[in-house]
Amino acid sequence: MNLAERIAPDRRPPPRAPGAMRPASSHADGACRGSVDAVLATRYAGPRALRLDYELVGPVDAPVVFVAGGISAHRHVAANALDATPGWAPGLPGAGRALDPARLRLLAFDYVGADGSLDAPIDTADQADAVALLLDALGINALHAFVGYSYGALVGLQLAARHPRRLRRLVAVSGAHRPHPYASAWRALQRKAVALGRLQCADEPGLSLARQLAMLSYRTPEEFAERFDAPPVLSNGRVRVAAEDYLDAAGAKFVARVSATAWLRLSESIDLHRVDPAAIGVPVSLVAVEGDPLVPLADAVALLEALGDRARLRVLRSRYGHDAFLKDTDRIDALLASELALVDAASPSPSPISGASA
Repeated sequence: MNLAERIAPDRRPPPRAPGAMRPASSHADGACRGSVDAVLATRYAGPRALRLDYELVGPVDAPVVFVAGGISAHRHVAANALDATPGWAPGLPGAGRALDPARLRLLAFDYVGADGSLDAPIDTADQADAVALLLDALGINALHAFVGYSYGALVGLQLAARHPRRLRRLVAVSGAHRPHPYASAWRALQRKAVALGRLQCADEPGLSLARQLAMLSYRTPEEFAERFDAPPVLSNGRVRVAAEDYLDAAGAKFVARVSATAWLRLSESIDLHRVDPAAIGVPVSLVAVEGDPLVPLADAVALLEALGDRARLRVLRSRYGHDAFLKDTDRIDALLASELALVDAASPSPSPISGASA
């Protein structure tokens, strides 16, 4: 059995030569979706042949901004000419927004392991190296900026440490240089829920419960008090509280699009994450949400202090907690606009593309 067969149980054909680009779909307005075959030297699992699926939206000669979200995010950020579905962050890009696809070229990809084909430990450093491989294949010398939310912020921090010449500025929203022990414990319990489901040969119930537990850490008690302040009801002799319908729906929606293997390995990836702030060699804009239990403000302050004059910190108070970047989009957009303006003010953006056509 060859390497490609060992890591590709989803029955994809063996990868082409590293850096080979599969035929891409494109649109007259510059929207492009395609794949790149690559060999990634992973930290814990050795060299792995894989496919990097990406989407580019915006004028072909515009500055390139990489956009990355949480572990369930993917290459389709928002509706565009190639795909009218909403994407994982429909409120972030758009006309007049900081991430305006009329003046920026927005790049996103599917995380390594997101298809469930890599059942091995995955590090955020692996994701950053995969970004660098993708930029090489697309002929992109340097990103105008990398904008990362949650897990994407962790990947961005790794990119800034490992490949500082590939980006001019990092905007890291709700992410720090290490996981908080409380958040790691919370994720460990979620993974145990999936493990219990697997003992019963039932991935979906375990993954659904893990997602429901996660929703409690993504949001705040203030939001639940506003939305679900109703007396419990008796149903078939059992007590059912007001938030259960919401949690059940969140779990069902999640298991319909994410495999248990992918979720487990990416969840572990968050807890494996470590970045030495001293290794980060580019300007960093940190955005923290006050009251976020997963990435406490104190961790953002510690990272700010370690980065010194290379960084600045913006603090947002939101009843949506860790999910503020998905729910408080107008306020996040205002912060993002001011931070991206620093890139424009620093110096003219370098030519983003050289070599291969994107």
